[in-house]
Amino acid sequence: MALGRKVDVPVSDVSLIRGMWEVRVKKHRHTQKKEQERIEQSALPKIDQQWQYRIYCKSLQTKELNLLHHYLERSTLTETQPCTEAEQDQRDREQSSLIFQLDGEQWMDFPRELQWMTYLKEWHVRGTRICRLPEYLALFTQLSVLQIPKNTIAELPPEIGKLTGLRELNVSYNRLSRVPPELGDCENLKRLELTGNHNLSELPFELSSLKQLLHLDIAENSFRSIPICALRMSSLQLLDLSHNRLGDLPQDMDRLEQLVTLFLHKNNLTYLPHCLTKISTLKMIVVSGDELNSIPTRLCRNPEIKFIRLCDNRATAENKKKEEEEKKMEKKKNRWREPREEEVKKDSGEKEFIELYVNSLKDRETVPESTTKVSISCLL
Repeated sequence: MALGRKVDVPVSDVSLIRGMWEVRVKKHRHTQKKEQERIEQSALPKIDQQWQYRIYCKSLQTKELNLLHHYLERSTLTETQPCTEAEQDQRDREQSSLIFQLDGEQWMDFPRELQWMTYLKEWHVRGTRICRLPEYLALFTQLSVLQIPKNTIAELPPEIGKLTGLRELNVSYNRLSRVPPELGDCENLKRLELTGNHNLSELPFELSSLKQLLHLDIAENSFRSIPICALRMSSLQLLDLSHNRLGDLPQDMDRLEQLVTLFLHKNNLTYLPHCLTKISTLKMIVVSGDELNSIPTRLCRNPEIKFIRLCDNRATAENKKKEEEEKKMEKKKNRWREPREEEVKKDSGEKEFIELYVNSLKDRETVPESTTKVSISCLL
């Protein structure tokens, strides 16, 4: 080849190549999604479940097997007999009332029999040492209420997004540090409680799709700002942000056009934004009066709004810093220790007291200008 000869080298646009690969990746993901949907809609999972059920029954004694059949008499795993429409309606009514309950520290895991009870509508599990939800949770597609407070659950599995019929979810006083974005697929959710997880400091943006959510409780956590997704929950009526680390509130809180009750006490707020006066549905605000020094006049003087200021007594205010320092030192010493049951009871007890007190003020025509929390000790 001559040294002076020019050679044409084809050069493609990088953005064009990237666009081609993005299209291919998109098609591949779409194909995978279709295949997953086909498998879920096919009879293979049910057949596999039936075989697992039969294998499990082989290991049971006669008494245990009869008891299991009693629980599963309306399950899809048992043979279905032809019935009239009236009998089917009666069966559906009985099935809708079925509730699973589990309570007590002796429970370290869910009972194995639970995986066959996919017809359940509600789970109520509290006060156990269970640290994770079962892998078969996605099979409970009829579940509408999932109450699992005061356990040791460290995370919610992505499979929770399969529970599209879920209306209430309570994971208060557990050990959550994050919430899976798949929870945003539960678009029928109306009540979400994540109180007292302490290490929880943010919510995924995907929760913005919870347009039917009416009640959001993220009190007693480590939020330094209001999650962006919360401001996009257009149907929200109650928002509890108490006992966090909020330093200020966003200027677009008036996006919550249906908000009725707002809990803001026990934060680091020094002022309330003027945008709160634009929420016409707002009926009650609860704040801590010790540090607030700037409040819109239209907010605290509006006769349609019950504006409640909770103030600590002097003794509590003087000892507050000392107690916080002692708690920090104790946490450092015992950071690997499991939280005591008394601590959980204390946290939940204070919250329940505040809720009862605030509810008692709803029926009053007027509320106190400020309320001082009084500590009472009894010597028995």
